[in-house]
Amino acid sequence: MALREEFENTGNWLFRWRSYLPLIVIAIFLLALREYEYPGHSEKLDHIWEVVCLLVSFLGLGIRIVTIGHTPRGTSGRNTKKQVAETLNTTGLYSVVRNPLYLGNFFMWLGIALFAHLWWLTLIYILVFWLYYERIIFAEEAYLRDKFGNEYLEWANKTPAFIPKLSQYRKANLPFSLRNVLRREYNGFFAVIVILFVLETVGEIFVKGRLEFDLGWIFLLGIGFVVWMVLRSLKKYTKVLYVEGR
Repeated sequence: MALREEFENTGNWLFRWRSYLPLIVIAIFLLALREYEYPGHSEKLDHIWEVVCLLVSFLGLGIRIVTIGHTPRGTSGRNTKKQVAETLNTTGLYSVVRNPLYLGNFFMWLGIALFAHLWWLTLIYILVFWLYYERIIFAEEAYLRDKFGNEYLEWANKTPAFIPKLSQYRKANLPFSLRNVLRREYNGFFAVIVILFVLETVGEIFVKGRLEFDLGWIFLLGIGFVVWMVLRSLKKYTKVLYVEGR
């Protein structure tokens, strides 16, 4: 098999399973927490670091929100069976970077990787993310190139794959839709809170030798769960979050 076809096949396989394979990464993070300790042996500094990690993850979620808020139906979805693109997105965040959703994913997981404040774990995460998404992006771009031809090539030639070029920003064709975002991103929002809550709890076990829940994290988890349940119910049982053409 030629190298291009091998990259495409691997990328398509990773694309189909991209929602589940990160669970392996979480298992690695949990194992790494055996070396968890407070930065500077200060619980106060640890709390500050937890807030920083949460903000980094929410930065990634914010990038996804801005992207999805302006995209039409049939693009930038969570489909897993095959590549889907009814139109080629070239405006909004897609005018400064070709893969804004994956850029958002990078920061979401970076906040989680930083949580254990182990430099080698963060380095491993960056390398794994690069190798993982490099194949997925290769397969996606092969699909887009075949479907949209010169239109895709003209856009790709001037738009970076992963590091944004803010100077060439073009306003999105569609207005921002909060309902579209709420319908599509509530799982990611709650997942960030749950993962960080679990890591914080496990880390406390290794530091203090006992199970202890932080009230701040319990409160955040409770708020996140309520938001998740409300949005899930609205999506499943009503059309409140439905937006025509999104």
